[in-house]
Amino acid sequence: MVQKIDHIGIAVKNLEESLKFYENVLGLKAAGTEVVEEQKVKVAFLPTGDSEVELLEPTSEDSPIAKFIAKNGEGVQHMAYRVENIEAAIAEMKEKGIRMIDEKPRYGAGGAKIAFCHPKSTGGVLIEICQR
Repeated sequence: MVQKIDHIGIAVKNLEESLKFYENVLGLKAAGTEVVEEQKVKVAFLPTGDSEVELLEPTSEDSPIAKFIAKNGEGVQHMAYRVENIEAAIAEMKEKGIRMIDEKPRYGAGGAKIAFCHPKSTGGVLIEICQR
């Protein structure tokens, strides 16, 4: 089902400040920033070979990322795996007993179709499946 690791999502308090580390220290370059209103986040993707690092800054206090940071601090928030057919992947996950946060795909950054698996079904890791 999985083609590759698409990206690793990292929750940050301040996108511009965080970008300084990734760009100036690690030498990665952001491919631009985008606000995803539905998820209440501002994101930047930093290509790293065949995958990307996604930095996520909350745009409101009720954003899932703001809640994550309040509970856990900044850091890795999710792992995203690319699939060829997200609808088929969701159906397969459900057939295998995986609890889905998203029963149907929604749109994420860059126009990708995304769906999240509940961490209680994945060993405590928030997993996103995405189709680009």
